[in-house]
Amino acid sequence: MRQSQLFAPTLRETPAEAEIVSHRLMLRAGLVRQASAGIYSWLPLGKRVLAKIERIVREEQNAAGAQEILMPTIQSADLWRKSGRYDAYGAEMLRIRDRQDRDLLYGPTNEEQVTEIFRNGVASYRDLPLNLYHIQWKFRDEIRPRFGVMRGREFLMKDAYSFDLGYAGARVAYNKMFIAYLKTFSRMGLQAIPMAADTGPIGGDLSHEFIVLADTGESAVFCHADYLDRDPRAETPETAEALQAAVDSWTALYAATDEKHDAWPDAVAADKRLSARGIEVGHIFYFGTKYADPMDAAVQTSDGGRTTVHMGSYGIGVSRLVGAVIEAHHDDAGCVWPIPVAPFDAHILNLRPGDAAVDGVCASLYDQLKTAGLDPLLDDRGERAGAKFADADLIGLPWRATVGPKSAAEGKVELRTRADAATETLGVEAAVDRIRAAWVAA
Repeated sequence: MRQSQLFAPTLRETPAEAEIVSHRLMLRAGLVRQASAGIYSWLPLGKRVLAKIERIVREEQNAAGAQEILMPTIQSADLWRKSGRYDAYGAEMLRIRDRQDRDLLYGPTNEEQVTEIFRNGVASYRDLPLNLYHIQWKFRDEIRPRFGVMRGREFLMKDAYSFDLGYAGARVAYNKMFIAYLKTFSRMGLQAIPMAADTGPIGGDLSHEFIVLADTGESAVFCHADYLDRDPRAETPETAEALQAAVDSWTALYAATDEKHDAWPDAVAADKRLSARGIEVGHIFYFGTKYADPMDAAVQTSDGGRTTVHMGSYGIGVSRLVGAVIEAHHDDAGCVWPIPVAPFDAHILNLRPGDAAVDGVCASLYDQLKTAGLDPLLDDRGERAGAKFADADLIGLPWRATVGPKSAAEGKVELRTRADAATETLGVEAAVDRIRAAWVAA
């Protein structure tokens, strides 16, 4: 895409209301604009990142055996009365009435809705196990929305729900999601650490939250340093036993949030004790029959009997992840996007629009990147070079290819990586090969 046609209203000054890095950079780089307290409009650059994160989440959910559906944002209060949560949930739930004076709510989560879908659609044990997920907007009326998309009132969430005959099957479903979550975050350039967690209003007695380390994280975390050297993408357990062993190996290392950390266990050597800041990006729960019992979600068993199903739920904050990636990957100049979630794959800077040689090299590089299956952004604006460099650093695409009169005369470009500022001068074809190779490897 040509930057002269891109709607990306960047800001030179940091808005006063932006307290943390991701909020400041998302506003300055033109990813979002606030519509009202805790609610944001997603502009083209932000929407592109959001879509790439959605794609990764969806691919890993599908690979783990979950099936995608789409549930409504507006739910019947009667479902929540069946589970007992309508009055118990609290002021965060937005309660409304339609013109027939029926009680409705803007869903903060979907346990009741999906249990009703299951109850009306599944009758036999032969249809289990089953895991249904969707990616949908949620609303929770935070008393004090802050930190941009990190703690907003409206947010995009992936929530999955598993249904099994008993605890053994439910634990397999839980373990599949556990590993899928680690792989999901790793693909985005994030090192996520699983930590035992409280279940909160969701309920149940087994839960893990996934924390991404970031210097500007919202809470203190304490963990074994060996977590930083593990790559979950190498995990390929094919049996229930292997899956449990993989989960056990991840949870065997010490990890705790500040609420649960009192003192380091003696088993963690002093040189392996990592104290850092972290951001929660996912949370998984097993809650047994908490919702299935009151909502009569049961199936016929092989002996003709009837049994209540065991359930789990698994959430990922998709829109929150945009902020989390920035918190983990930025510098003083702007965003530093990992390749898989960058809004564009490369940034071409034309330092002299209208110069035939410069325009020609830029056009050749742009066309060859497109042919190679990549999505470049060409800065063809009539801005001075300094402004283009500043915007390029602020937006933070993984690769920057600069073309001026001197390099164009040689048919070359100055190729620079955003992450480490490594720079080299290459011909157009070599530059395309270098960018393409990095994109494939990521």
